[in-house]
Amino acid sequence: MTQTLLVLGSANADLVVEVGRRPAGGETVLGGDTVVLPGGKGANTAVAAARVGASVALVGAVGGDGYGSLLRESLESSGVDTALVKTSSRPTGIAYITVTPDGENSIVVSPGANFDVSPSDVDGLSFEGAQVLTCSLEVPLETVVRAIGAASGAGVRTVLNLSPVAELPAETLRQLTVLVVNEHEAAQLAPDWSDLLALGPDSAIVTLGARGAAVVQRSGVVEVPAVEVAEVVDTTGAGDAFAGALSARLAEGDDLVKAAKYAAKVAALSVTKAGAQPSYPTAAEVG
Repeated sequence: MTQTLLVLGSANADLVVEVGRRPAGGETVLGGDTVVLPGGKGANTAVAAARVGASVALVGAVGGDGYGSLLRESLESSGVDTALVKTSSRPTGIAYITVTPDGENSIVVSPGANFDVSPSDVDGLSFEGAQVLTCSLEVPLETVVRAIGAASGAGVRTVLNLSPVAELPAETLRQLTVLVVNEHEAAQLAPDWSDLLALGPDSAIVTLGARGAAVVQRSGVVEVPAVEVAEVVDTTGAGDAFAGALSARLAEGDDLVKAAKYAAKVAALSVTKAGAQPSYPTAAEVG
């Protein structure tokens, strides 16, 4: 085990279509040509981290189909170790994404092979050399719970991007080093940002889109401003870019506020290009 960052999560093919507006119930709207891009919260996080220089491996699953090949190629070309990405008999997960002219997106995910990422895959992991484990929730909850427990027991810092929100065991929340949620997810969990720590994690980060992020620690809340960009093209995967860059810097030893400032810059740059993984900047581009 030589990777300092382990990412456990989904790998999806993103089927993206631009629309003038989202359809209402029972309505059909015409969109542009469908574009197929590599995505998935886990794969996105791993690629974003690798692009900015992290030594990272993804724990996940894809199908033995063309979409799976697309994902493996994107991961490997970005420098992500795919030895722990298994091939499932189920089809590769797919995200159906509509993007409106303001760059906002709506997403429906068909998990497919991602639901084959099992606790037994975690049981075979070695955490030797790992500094950080980062998880997200487009794979089975019991697998995430097992992974966080194993990493915590091995003295590895744990980051959970709790998206979509799910009910976690109290012990799992106590084993978290950093809980990452957006402001809508935070509102589902607690009435106030500082109350997030009462759930058990050592710290939390609330991402605020164009307003940046808030770092919540026992010592108080530090707001990290967003980086202004000339044009927002597509916000798909921006939260994953943040999580990946944050994890990369934590694995290098940065404190949480410093890591969050760097992650905010990476996330801002990612929205200036179309797609998720193809939009993620390199360390040189971040500066």
